[in-house]
Amino acid sequence: MSLLKSDPPPPAVGFFSGVNFRGVPMHYYQFNIGDYASHTRHLEPMEDLIYRRLLDLYYLHERPLNDDATTVAKLIGLRDEAASVRDVLNEFFQKTDDGYRSDRADKEIAHYHSKIEQASRAGKASAERRNNARSTDVQPNINQEPRNIKQEPKEIQPRKSASIAKPDSVDQDVWQDFLAIRKAKRSPMTATALAAIHREAEKAGWSIDMAIRECVARGWQGFKADWVSAKPIQTANKQAAIEQRNQAAVDEWLAQQGEIHESN
Repeated sequence: MSLLKSDPPPPAVGFFSGVNFRGVPMHYYQFNIGDYASHTRHLEPMEDLIYRRLLDLYYLHERPLNDDATTVAKLIGLRDEAASVRDVLNEFFQKTDDGYRSDRADKEIAHYHSKIEQASRAGKASAERRNNARSTDVQPNINQEPRNIKQEPKEIQPRKSASIAKPDSVDQDVWQDFLAIRKAKRSPMTATALAAIHREAEKAGWSIDMAIRECVARGWQGFKADWVSAKPIQTANKQAAIEQRNQAAVDEWLAQQGEIHESN
């Protein structure tokens, strides 16, 4: 049984919240701590944990949540909290024929894919313009004097173009989009350039797939850890503190439940 509410996806593309995109899911999203706190101060620690896990689930799969709270509770690892899961779903999500939806999350998902698609179209259009310009033949000058037959023509050496293999973890379409961006900026992909991206991705704690996707989304021809590390690290630390607080609250609640059972 499917744990998410949706029809089976078409065979050739991924199925998201009303968006068909080339099988490239959204693996991360922006988290506004102040905005989140202002809307969730009234929640109990367990409810806060449930809401965060529901958001993660929604962004990861990019489709409505199942309308059965028990099923969703199992999916987020809190099968004994089905009643609380139902309350949080009813408060922060809208129940539709497709399941529970989040208008805010749908907008963020659509914006994410719009940025990638725009960068892809721009890269391909630029590459096409350059190809068309190069294919235009230069008309010969009919008044040009004939070449001295004693002059030996220079041997033209064909240019060697090394083909850089796509990293195994990078999607083929994303890789082609990235190559198009580099080509448009007159920066052919080389083994040295790819190795530099690998190093910077490791510095940032990112996979090479995440780094290449970010380059495509932002129209970058390269990648630097400093470009992505400053703000996300601060947010990650605050987010980790919230998660730690939530986990401590859950542990305390579970301990209290154990004491109640022992006293009975």
